[in-house]
Amino acid sequence: MSPRNSRFAPPPRAGLIFIAITVCLDVASQSITFPILPRLAGLLLGGDQPAAARWVGFLEAAWAIAQFFAAPVLGMISDRFGRRPVIVLSVFGVGLEFVMCAIAPDIGWLMAARILCGLTCGAQAAAMAYVADVTPPEDRTKSYGLLNAAAWTGVILGPALGGLLAAVDIRAPFWAAAAFALANGVYGFFVLPESLPVADRAPLNWSKANPWAALGLIARRPGLPALGLVLLLLWFAGYALNSVFVLYTAYRYGWDPFALGLFCSALAVANILIQTGLAGRIAAWVGERRTLIAGLALQVVGFILVGLAPNGGLFWVANLPIALGGVAGPALQSMMTDKVGSDEQGRLQGANGAISSLTGFAAPVAFTQIFAWTIALGRGPSWSGLTILMGAGLSLAAWGLVVGCTRDAPRAEGAR
Repeated sequence: MSPRNSRFAPPPRAGLIFIAITVCLDVASQSITFPILPRLAGLLLGGDQPAAARWVGFLEAAWAIAQFFAAPVLGMISDRFGRRPVIVLSVFGVGLEFVMCAIAPDIGWLMAARILCGLTCGAQAAAMAYVADVTPPEDRTKSYGLLNAAAWTGVILGPALGGLLAAVDIRAPFWAAAAFALANGVYGFFVLPESLPVADRAPLNWSKANPWAALGLIARRPGLPALGLVLLLLWFAGYALNSVFVLYTAYRYGWDPFALGLFCSALAVANILIQTGLAGRIAAWVGERRTLIAGLALQVVGFILVGLAPNGGLFWVANLPIALGGVAGPALQSMMTDKVGSDEQGRLQGANGAISSLTGFAAPVAFTQIFAWTIALGRGPSWSGLTILMGAGLSLAAWGLVVGCTRDAPRAEGAR
């Protein structure tokens, strides 16, 4: 493990601005097309909606599987050659995906585009490693909170712009997303400074360029196995709500697209305020571990209230503890980066990407099937919140792991 300097140079302003813009535009470009992709798939399949529904699941699974295998490779490459090449490559790869979607003559093109996106989609993981390179440990929770806020800004911008453009032409949102991504790639190519010094770079070891070896990094580092399991539980808990969110609110509360969009925009604004205004302050005040414990406890309460909310008004209120519990994410990310050295930050983020990919193709299938089973029982709408209550159980398990298996331990040797 390469030695690290005890002092940090001031983070390059242009670099950090680019990282925030990259995360925002990456999420915005994805969310522009998210509600449009099923419609385009249906168009390419001649209006066969059942076939389109099946293919949308296949398209997302293909993306997740490709990312599962590519994330560790991209992480290792970023540890060897720096964060900048991986970020720029990823941005251009995402842009090319959207061009392929925009000109797709059949469903096979969409499948190829989603696989390409999964293979090159390493911008956010490399961005996390970039922040770890240039930010002192005591400031990382705040910095990761800012990146989360940038992502939520993309959530606000993307669907609104996508809806407006789709009214003109079904393929217009894909061209807009491609333009955003490619412009950001050109900007990054000329402006983004490298964050990882040559002295801190690791040699290539292709035997470790696979998801199992990347996950092995988490298994071998003291303190990381419990935090990695917490991350896995949090991803599953998030999908317990997010994978059924549209179906659940329509079934239980009768929400139409306008009501859904209004709620999503309000939730995004709340998350931006919490991530930028609270995450870093709370961590500086009580420490990262206590911030993580408090955030997980709030998520447990929030999931229970959301799963039991009998009407849309209480559903709005019940989401507040979940939003406040979002301070757990930056604290967890910061705690994990403290456990590895500078030459392994990319591999760590690659392992985290593998974890998110695992949940990305397993959790949505599981929770949508459970949701379908509950509403088919004929026992009333209250049963439809079962998957969300399962999210509370998963969050509670994560809380127990943090309380019982983590301590405010010294950072890894060489960790800055």
